[in-house]
Amino acid sequence: MRCPDRSPDEPGRLRALAEYSIDEADGLPSLDAIVDMAARLFGCPAAAVNMVGEERVFLASSFGIEGDFDHSRDASFCAHAINQTEVMVVEDARSDPRFNDNPLVSAGMIRFYAGIALRAPSGHALGALCVIDTQPHEGFTPPDRERLAALARLVSDKLELRRLEVAAQGGADPFRTMASTSSGAILSCDEAGLITSANTAACALFGHGEEALRDRPVEQLFAAADGALVHHGLDQARNGTLPITQGTIVTAIGPGGLPFKAELHFSHWHEETPEGERIHFGLVVDDLTFRLREDEALHRLTYYDPLTGLPNRALLMQHLEAAFAARQPVGLIVADLSGFTDINNTMGHAAGDDVLRQAAARIRDAAGPDAHLARLGGDEFAAMLPLRDPLTLGAAARAINRALARPMLAGDGEVRVGSDCGMAMAPDHADTPDELMGNAELALLQARKGGHNEAAMFAAHMRASAVARRMVEADLITALEHGQLELFYQPQVSLHSAELTGAEALIRWRHPAHGLLDPAAFLPAVEAGPLALPVAQWVLDTACAQAAEWREADPDFRMSVNLSASQFREGDLASAVRDVLERHRLPAEALELEITENIILDGQDSVLDQLRPLRAMGVHLSFDDFGTGFASLTMLRDFPVGLLKIDRSFIQSMQSSPRDRTIVTGVIRLARELGLEVIAEGVETKSAAQFLRRHFCDKAQGFLFGAPCPAAAFAQQHLNIGPRRPRLVRG
Repeated sequence: MRCPDRSPDEPGRLRALAEYSIDEADGLPSLDAIVDMAARLFGCPAAAVNMVGEERVFLASSFGIEGDFDHSRDASFCAHAINQTEVMVVEDARSDPRFNDNPLVSAGMIRFYAGIALRAPSGHALGALCVIDTQPHEGFTPPDRERLAALARLVSDKLELRRLEVAAQGGADPFRTMASTSSGAILSCDEAGLITSANTAACALFGHGEEALRDRPVEQLFAAADGALVHHGLDQARNGTLPITQGTIVTAIGPGGLPFKAELHFSHWHEETPEGERIHFGLVVDDLTFRLREDEALHRLTYYDPLTGLPNRALLMQHLEAAFAARQPVGLIVADLSGFTDINNTMGHAAGDDVLRQAAARIRDAAGPDAHLARLGGDEFAAMLPLRDPLTLGAAARAINRALARPMLAGDGEVRVGSDCGMAMAPDHADTPDELMGNAELALLQARKGGHNEAAMFAAHMRASAVARRMVEADLITALEHGQLELFYQPQVSLHSAELTGAEALIRWRHPAHGLLDPAAFLPAVEAGPLALPVAQWVLDTACAQAAEWREADPDFRMSVNLSASQFREGDLASAVRDVLERHRLPAEALELEITENIILDGQDSVLDQLRPLRAMGVHLSFDDFGTGFASLTMLRDFPVGLLKIDRSFIQSMQSSPRDRTIVTGVIRLARELGLEVIAEGVETKSAAQFLRRHFCDKAQGFLFGAPCPAAAFAQQHLNIGPRRPRLVRG
């Protein structure tokens, strides 16, 4: 771990930090709102203002940070940030040599960090404002860095007020000494409200020299209507009921008599004079001209989508919370564009941005003037309407679909996108804003199943199905841990010799309560969740272990395994396969990997890049369910496959359907011309096998030759191996 450097003037830095007298236990509550905003603005679960002491760091304010952590300066990311003049960004601490063995990283507390130093008027670094996440982030952009710097300026203003508050507690001399070094406008006045001194910044702000300001009633620097506010603030400061961090908004009179908004902060101290002890006041005058602009800009960044100008999810949720609190009816539509990813991929992100802006404008027009709109993220939008009438809500959803179905201009041409809408109403469908949003999202999933430009209203069975999927996911974790998953094997035979050539490995779940489950009962939940990769890895490892054992009885035996899209998303499938083959001493030619068109369409370039080294290793590659997809011929040209599997739907109807028979024979001829093997799935009758043999189909698989069965039964029936159970490797 690389320890942070120390300041060349470390004693001076520590003296500057001491001027703020921040208690480690209490922190500075005046910073909490800014820290909360930072977390929301950057989509991070945690943010903090961290002060860096001599050997330890401590939190002046934090959001989302719970529990104990390493407070040592050497482990602190902020202790590195204070040595930089710009924002320090660590996108992934595990891959950063400065931090990959940091205890905060090892403990899983920090993967992403962005922080900027907070400096005293003397220039010494006090600490840092930072946002952190337990997950890595990519692309912390220059605008993001400027936003964090803008928030840091707000923190610095609050810290300066704290420094002056501490100085005021020490009396006139410390206060005036600090006022002289402060960049803020500071006035001192006596008990009668007459100005006794003004620092350089105050003279510039009001356009008068210090001599012209001295002995002048302080309220004359502000609009007449605010005079009472000024005196009330002085009275509160005198009584100790107005902390310096609490501001009073007034209209001040600047050079040339021009008014501007200002925020006053009051403090007081007692001063010995020849006439006895007198009370004096300090006034910090904060010009809000630029602050208000900055606050407004930060508010827009926090609550509005910069691309479309629509409110974002956070602001929509605030509108929903207000409606629920007032017990007002709410209808919510969530709309999702279809075909948008293709536009981004083929025409570029600039064209995609054009489409999103046009989509936002059309949704605004279609939803009507009473709707609160939002871009939820990506290509998903929402419209909140003050109603609970399903017919009116459905009409609005259909109007949105119609509007989005019209051609749009993008790049140099015209494009078309579709959309689907999910709807939910309150109080009918939800008791909380989060529940309403979740139910509208579930309805959107239902609408997508119906095709393009569909709209669906939430119904209770949708949530029941979602709950069932989550229960399946939870049970699957137990299944993996307790060996409930099992592979069945279906024989594959040569149609010319009738000899066994291999088997396809097919997953089953021996559920303790529901018995043996086919893949259709649980694979959709697996592939849509976090267990997709672990289950796919287990299947590959277990199938290869079994193949290695069976090749002792049949040296030419080949095992066929279906690949999952999750294995390609990892980006290193070839290495994973190589490791499995080496672990089980299985030659590459003994393994056949099946891919579907959907996997390829999810990421064609990355899939192709990972298939080529597999083919070079000698692993056989096949297209599963060939003939059911629209892009199969293009894939045959571009992808290094050696075998086609004709889908069972064609095989089972080919003898009764001339069209299907033509498709089957055409695929076989095409494969032979291309030098590819062909295997027919779903062969159940002798006549079907004879037809395929006459047309030179290479292999077949189906109930005619054997149903999928457990490993022991397969070994006994097809390999003449005794009733011992094969060794299965759990992965």
